[in-house]
Amino acid sequence: MSETVVPAALTVPRVPSSPRRRVASAALTGARVALALFLGFSAVAKLVAHASAVESFERMGWGSAAMYAIGGLELAGALALLIPLLAGVAAVALVGLFAGASVVQLTLLDPPNAVMPALLIVLVVLIARDRRERTRELYALLRGRGRVPHAGQ
Repeated sequence: MSETVVPAALTVPRVPSSPRRRVASAALTGARVALALFLGFSAVAKLVAHASAVESFERMGWGSAAMYAIGGLELAGALALLIPLLAGVAAVALVGLFAGASVVQLTLLDPPNAVMPALLIVLVVLIARDRRERTRELYALLRGRGRVPHAGQ
């Protein structure tokens, strides 16, 4: 018996069961795209060493290596949010990034600006919850349990 591995990303997505769930899922999909764009722009500013990003990292006393590292993490998160199979994992990882951003705003930069990353934590938690089935599929695929019998068997 030969088995074929079918990545979960290539399977037909599950349709939410209720109209309310479909609306919520659609709204969170829009939020994922908007957040990915936001993170992408923020990442590019850091990765090209835009003057505003350089100034912020100098105010914190952090070097350019930290700026590039955070920019890289933001870009990776933005791209992963756009890939349905990775969106849930990306959202969980972004909780940490946004928590750190909130703490930095509170302690090193402008305390009132700590509200934005804190609110984004709520959004990424909702995204992670919405994408939990795909995250389980990814986990199973990585553990080697994502195998399905070959068609015709």
